[in-house]
Amino acid sequence: MTTAEGQPLSPAERRLVLQVAVGARMLSLDGHDDFNQGQISARIPGRDEFFIKGALVGFDEAAPADVVRCSVDHTLPAPPLAPPELPLHQAIYRARPDVNGIVHSHAPYTLLFGATDLPMRPISHDGAYFRDRIGLFTETSNTVLDIGTGDHIAKDLGEHPAVLLRNHGGVIVGKSVRHAAVFAQVLERACRLQLTAESTGIPYVWSTEQDVAAKQDFIYADLSVRSYWDYAVRRVGRHWPEVADWTGG
Repeated sequence: MTTAEGQPLSPAERRLVLQVAVGARMLSLDGHDDFNQGQISARIPGRDEFFIKGALVGFDEAAPADVVRCSVDHTLPAPPLAPPELPLHQAIYRARPDVNGIVHSHAPYTLLFGATDLPMRPISHDGAYFRDRIGLFTETSNTVLDIGTGDHIAKDLGEHPAVLLRNHGGVIVGKSVRHAAVFAQVLERACRLQLTAESTGIPYVWSTEQDVAAKQDFIYADLSVRSYWDYAVRRVGRHWPEVADWTGG
């Protein structure tokens, strides 16, 4: 297996490339598609580089051969197949050493939620994870093409697991690309459920602070997230049988 540029991969890098490609497919199944827009990326351990879905393919068609190796250093030339919003990922990886995976998408409910000033309510388990843990970037709704804008988004992300880009979608980060992909799905469901509740015009209730803390500790513990990822991988395999050829399954 090689990258989109034909570079050979170590076994560890091969696993990351597979995770980026499979993560893209699971985002597609969860409704994150918007033509070929949106990205998923994974930091390469011990290197100032990361893998990212290439610019020419959508989440639903991404394969390992479409994954591009890029540098965190924005002053270096970008690979020809790197997505235009590369500076968004470069800025966040530079600002957050704890982040090893990033998803940016135009998932519809996440985008719509970011167009409001609603606080995230823990109506469901999904909302509990993001309670008081979402930044909001309002400077522009345009494509992130420069490192300055990326830096401002990273600042509004802060130490949170996600930041909403007003009228542009969301950015979700994690300690691994698996975490980022899972939590991108969690955020989209949380936004969908709350907007549905708001649309009824009927008062609704949400989880207590005690329950929110318990859910964050148990439902979204690392072992739980790994099981969600494994389920989503199986779902991808059922939808796209060719994925078994990538993983040897």
